[in-house]
Amino acid sequence: MTTQAETRPSAAAKPLRWAADTVATMREGARLRLDYSAQSLWSIDRMIEGIRREGAPDAAVQQVLRGFGAYAGEVMARQTGAEWWATGGDHWIRTPDGRLWDPIDEARRCYAGHGSLRLLCRDATSSTPRR
Repeated sequence: MTTQAETRPSAAAKPLRWAADTVATMREGARLRLDYSAQSLWSIDRMIEGIRREGAPDAAVQQVLRGFGAYAGEVMARQTGAEWWATGGDHWIRTPDGRLWDPIDEARRCYAGHGSLRLLCRDATSSTPRR
């Protein structure tokens, strides 16, 4: 178990892979092109809502939600200059203003009907200087 936070590149390695896998899966399986833009998060929120409506059990969708959250986190990183941080197996985004965001957990909240990756990104980018 890691006791100190790790920054890029090691902290970003897994979320970057999860995000890239999600982009490839959505392109091939759902014919959805994800371009790491904030607007693409509308599609992710709708995709999560569709999975939730189908009634898939939580355990069956955890990897998908992790990928969607990692994708949203990478959108946030690219929009704000944020970095991935990790400790103890958890991954989150730290924006340049020092705020911490958990897009992977937000994807789970979205699946539960209580969150939005689009709105999380909007909140993270609203007061952070863009690069």
